[in-house]
Amino acid sequence: MNHAVDPAGFGFTFTDGVARVRAGELTAADAAELLVKQLRDDELLWLLDGDTPVRALRTIQARMRSGPITAGALPRLGIPGIRFSDGPRGVVMGNSTAFPVTMMRAATWDPDLEERVGHAMGLEARARGANYSGAVCVNLLRHPAWGRAQESYGEDPVLTGQLGAALTRGLRRNVMACVKHFALNSMENARFKVDVAVDEHALHEVYLPHFKATVDAGADSFMSSYNAVNGAFLDVNRTLLTDVLRDEWGFEGFVTSDWLWGVHDAVASLDAGMDVEMPLRALRARELPGALRAGRLPRETVLRSARRILATTLAHAATRDEAEPAADVVAAPAHRALAREAAVRGTVLLRNEPAGGAPLLPLPATTRRLAVLGHLAAAPNLGDHGSSTVRPPTTCSPLEGLREALPAVEIDHLDGADAAAAARAAAAADTAVVVVGLTHDDEGERVMNDDPASLRVLGFPFTVPVLGRLLGHVARLLVRYGRGGDRASLTLRPRDERRIAAVAAANPRTVVVVIGGSAILMEAWRDRVPAILLAFYPGMEGGRALGDVLTGRAEPGGRLPFAIPTDAAHLPFFDAEARRVTYDAWWGQRKLDRDGHPAAYPFGFGLGYTTFDLELTGHRVSGGDGAATVRVRNTGTRAGSTVAQVYAADADAPRPVPQLIGFRRVELAAGAATEVTIPLDLTPTLERDPTTRAWARRPGTWRILAAPHSPGPVDGAPLLVTG
Repeated sequence: MNHAVDPAGFGFTFTDGVARVRAGELTAADAAELLVKQLRDDELLWLLDGDTPVRALRTIQARMRSGPITAGALPRLGIPGIRFSDGPRGVVMGNSTAFPVTMMRAATWDPDLEERVGHAMGLEARARGANYSGAVCVNLLRHPAWGRAQESYGEDPVLTGQLGAALTRGLRRNVMACVKHFALNSMENARFKVDVAVDEHALHEVYLPHFKATVDAGADSFMSSYNAVNGAFLDVNRTLLTDVLRDEWGFEGFVTSDWLWGVHDAVASLDAGMDVEMPLRALRARELPGALRAGRLPRETVLRSARRILATTLAHAATRDEAEPAADVVAAPAHRALAREAAVRGTVLLRNEPAGGAPLLPLPATTRRLAVLGHLAAAPNLGDHGSSTVRPPTTCSPLEGLREALPAVEIDHLDGADAAAAARAAAAADTAVVVVGLTHDDEGERVMNDDPASLRVLGFPFTVPVLGRLLGHVARLLVRYGRGGDRASLTLRPRDERRIAAVAAANPRTVVVVIGGSAILMEAWRDRVPAILLAFYPGMEGGRALGDVLTGRAEPGGRLPFAIPTDAAHLPFFDAEARRVTYDAWWGQRKLDRDGHPAAYPFGFGLGYTTFDLELTGHRVSGGDGAATVRVRNTGTRAGSTVAQVYAADADAPRPVPQLIGFRRVELAAGAATEVTIPLDLTPTLERDPTTRAWARRPGTWRILAAPHSPGPVDGAPLLVTG
């Protein structure tokens, strides 16, 4: 497609640019330059923040539900701007497919499945008018009390990196993928004010590699987090936004702020590498025009961000799938089936002891009466009520799913408020199913911010300290989101634990289904019941998935993406209101191993309805990657799946700490065997020189082994050989 375009670019539109980039006649950077040359200063500045005026803040929730939130749209040249829809459970606009929360999808240990989920989300977002999705959340789970743990892929950098990269690839077929929250954002209550201190080792070798994996997967954009790192808030943190993200990693896309309170200095943030203030025309709209006129803001700094935004948007529009999805793709049957598949594959069977001579699950065909207990059994319970809330057209609760899966079984339901009544119902049933756990009031995004310093971004009257505090308090009372925030306890409520004890005493065939976003301590009751399922927040098809698992139509495929400890004291110190914290390299399974505390359920653990043997048969390593071969054999009597996990550990350490370096999900028929090749990510065995930025093998005697979950002793494991 050849247009006659003035050498200065006049007459050249965004549509022209997309066509010529797709045809290979221009690079995206060249096409962006032709657009930039035509923009007035006010239009250049328009690209650098959201298009929504501050006065519309009170309607922002409704706007997010009704359509994409735009930034930088310039109809004069056909520039669509970035058209944002949030995630990561699905598309927040309209009535879309509600997938299981990210943590449950992490429990699938299945990048191929996660890429399919990303493709479905991208289709639905594009069908609703978006070209940009904030669904890729890759902050590490440092402590299970974190309110937004459910939006993460767990505690491990390698698992998180592979799954975040997979979601990125899936989304990018239809929308630009935004990765968040960059970086070290794993506290909720204090997220607007906390300063995270971290050394070079922990920062680059632990907390950043999974972000780098999404860059390698083609991420179009990053969202900076609210918190500060080493004394600088992320919007003005040149070290992370420019020195690391762009100069060291080669990222060429654009960076947006987290919403509303994510910009502290209009000019300094632009200079540091934060390109777009989202979602309002707030601080930058007030300050950048004068700064540009006065020379305090170099025009080249504005042009740099404008080029990034336009080049990225052009490149994506030219390379995304050409077919426009129809409106009926939203919550289509195929996507509902995918949500159900993800929920089945992410359900973790933690315990399945014999009851009557055989493991309690799956339920035998002779089951005639079932007692389903707990108020959460009748609730869809999709997760927190923050910015990632998805409103599906229908939902299926655990109770509905069981009634659908077992039409010939008499199912009695009690909310469980009366423990004695619950025990009587359990005693009269063949099996009791107790559904307990958390809701959006226990954990989730804490949307409200009443910090006067942060509220000043909204302008007058929030710039007046007394009025700012008063208005912040009123806004907090009126906010429509759930309470959310960091968890106050890592156990179930005492009444839930009492209910479990009463039901288990009345019926030895008791299954406990636990709902929640991350690790829940179970020491008070886990040995009292024969079967425990961790069902997370399972999405719109969660009830049907639970019915599939309990009846044996499908096996529980999940493996823990975090460790469940026996005692909260074995975890890092956590202060939900801290203004300053230090992040080191020790949390989760690696801290338990270093300190000599066995987990109740280790990282990577999960049972199925059959059994497997794993044997490492060879490996090769070159630099930071390589491959291992593992022989997998189904030693049970039914078809099933496992996750072959490969770990490396320094045998010279006082207590070796195995670290995941590769994994692969394997499905086999009963008695079948196969040998699989597992790509390796050796980053956990490497260290980075802070001066040269070069990576090399960390000193020690490194051994490699295959295991079904994080292993214990590594004595006798083969050496990790390079070459």
